[in-house]
Amino acid sequence: MSNLEVRKAVVRFDGPAVLDGLDLSVSAGEIVAVLGPSGCGKSTLLRSIVGLQPMESGQVCLNGQDLTEMTTERRGIGFLFQRPVLFPTRDVRGNLQLGVPRGVPNQEADARISAALDEVGLAGFEPRSVEGLSGGEGQRVALARALLAEPKALLLDEPFSALDGALRQRLVDTVRTLLKARGLPAVHVTHDADEAKAIADRCLLMEAGRLKEGAL
Repeated sequence: MSNLEVRKAVVRFDGPAVLDGLDLSVSAGEIVAVLGPSGCGKSTLLRSIVGLQPMESGQVCLNGQDLTEMTTERRGIGFLFQRPVLFPTRDVRGNLQLGVPRGVPNQEADARISAALDEVGLAGFEPRSVEGLSGGEGQRVALARALLAEPKALLLDEPFSALDGALRQRLVDTVRTLLKARGLPAVHVTHDADEAKAIADRCLLMEAGRLKEGAL
C-alpha cells in the first residue's frame, strides 16, 4: 500500500506562483478530490506530481520515497487525462498492450488485457478500432490501460467532463470501485462538486496556490 505526499510545492510561470508552498497527503486507498475554477492550478498540481511539470521547489513522495528528480516513467503513477489518449493506429488490444509491464509473456498479457476489459465493462473489445469508440468507451480503455501498468497511485484530470450525466455517473462508480479494490491513493481534479462527492472520500479546495479542506 502506498501513501502519496506533496510537500511545499512551488510552481511559477509568469507572475504569482500557481502552486505556492502547497501540501497534500493522500493515504493508501483514499480518493481525494481537488475542486476549483479553471486556471486555479488543479491540473498543474497533477502534472507536478507525475513529473510533467517541473517544480521550482518542493517534494513529491510515494510510500516514503522521494520522486522529485525521477522521470515520469519511473514514478509509477498512472494518469487519466480529460480526453482519452489512445493511438488510432492500434486497436483496443494494441493500446492496452502498452500498459502491460515489460517481460510479461504474450499469453499472460492477453489474459490480463481480457480481464482488464471485463473489469471496465468492455469484454470482447480487443479487436475494436479506437476511432469507433464512444467517449465513455475510450475513457474505459484508457482506465484499463492505466491499471494494467500496476501503478502505485492514480491521478485523474477531469476525465468525465465530456460525458453526459448518466454515463458520467456509471464511470465514476466504476473508477471508485476499481480504485478501492486496489487500495490506490488517488487525486481526482474536477470543477463539479457533485462529481467530487460521488467519487471522493475527502474534498479539498484550491485557493491562492494552496489546498484547504472542503465539505463533502
